[in-house]
Amino acid sequence: MHIEPGVVHGAKMVLAYGTAAAAAGYSLKLIADELKTRSVPSFVARSALATVAVFIFFELLPHFPVGISEVHFILGTTLLLILGIAPAAVGLMAGLAIQGIFFAPSDMPMYFVNITTLLVPLFAIGALARKALPQNVAYVDLKYMDVFKLSAAYQGGVVAWVAFWAFYGQGVGAETFASVTSFGLAYMMVVLIEPLIDLAVLAGAKSMKGLRDSGLVTDRLHNAA
Repeated sequence: MHIEPGVVHGAKMVLAYGTAAAAAGYSLKLIADELKTRSVPSFVARSALATVAVFIFFELLPHFPVGISEVHFILGTTLLLILGIAPAAVGLMAGLAIQGIFFAPSDMPMYFVNITTLLVPLFAIGALARKALPQNVAYVDLKYMDVFKLSAAYQGGVVAWVAFWAFYGQGVGAETFASVTSFGLAYMMVVLIEPLIDLAVLAGAKSMKGLRDSGLVTDRLHNAA
């Protein structure tokens, strides 16, 4: 999902600064809401876990260039379901920053573009989880189609933002259209695989009874809304 340096540049970066600032501001609201019901140590621990997980997802899991960008297993739905939306947002911001600063400095000019691409779809599936998922069921008891909805929405949001940045930065041309199309088709593989990963992680969490009161997972993991 990385937008490579040069795709968006010059004065057009102002929009990326604005969207990233808005996403960061909304993340602060989510954090404030989180701290009304959960302790600071719990939030910090889950945010740290999310950061480590995001770094592993980006840097260690298989990823490959396709079209305009790269295909990654971002596993945004996994972070949301296990850790909660606020820690997931912090993890995505921090994990991407760590990867860029220490392992891919050339990507840092696009940090604000990429963080928008990651966070806005996360906020969307956070709302979808409240509206479309069964509220009388704990996350560990969700079915494949439940997590498929979230995964499809998240990955679809990522693809949509990548397409937007590509056309915004490079213009609507045949080459850009072909690159965006190949990238979007490649991400369909992720949409099919990610729900299976989510279900496996949820099954593991369900078997680990000690997690329920540990403060290391979101309350919704083991409890209905």
